[in-house]
Amino acid sequence: MIGVIVNVITVIVGSCLGMILKKGISKKVSRAVMVGLGACALYIGISGSLCGENVLILIPSVVLGAIVGTLLKIDDGINRLALAVDRKFKRDGDSRPSLAAGLVTATLLFCVGSMTVTGSIQAGLTGDNSILITKAMLDLVASIFLAASLGVGVLLSAVSVLVIQGGLVLLAGVVSPILSAGAINEMVCAGSLLIIMLGTNLMGMTKIKIADYLPAILFAPIIYNLVPLFEGLYTLIIK
Repeated sequence: MIGVIVNVITVIVGSCLGMILKKGISKKVSRAVMVGLGACALYIGISGSLCGENVLILIPSVVLGAIVGTLLKIDDGINRLALAVDRKFKRDGDSRPSLAAGLVTATLLFCVGSMTVTGSIQAGLTGDNSILITKAMLDLVASIFLAASLGVGVLLSAVSVLVIQGGLVLLAGVVSPILSAGAINEMVCAGSLLIIMLGTNLMGMTKIKIADYLPAILFAPIIYNLVPLFEGLYTLIIK
């Protein structure tokens, strides 16, 4: 868990530095930075989406994820949970992004990626934290700029890092047979599609409830592992 703890600390430190820097940034500059971050998110999302090898896995993952997320009202739940805390940090007339926006944005950027999954599994199985520590250094820089634009929600994403990465480390022995290289690629692909949505939101082009699509990330490796079973059944039926 050393790599996870280091990553959590870097996110907290980076977020605090970003919020300190935010005080000296005008709304005009902050908006420009948001658009820049949105463009970076688009680049990250498009790059990650190319990891996928089968669009027939991506499509049902996103569709099922959207259905489950919408029925569970994940986005609404996160916003309700964040609202009480948000009031303590946001004054009347303040146009800063909501706490929920910062939390979801940072969680996606910090926790959706091959470094998160492979690094956590490697740490859990072998005790090698090198990938997670490398990721922690990258997240330190990213959290500074994110918090400077999105505020305290980025700081709270440290909890997401702890829960998601920590959970993968502790359950590495259980999930490693399911999360093969191919499954991780499809998982990253689905998550990257959400990051593309995130990018368009940051740039003010859309107002997508991204959290409602989060289950797609879980459906991707499940469907990937089910495909061989369906192919085997199809072969038996044909014969």
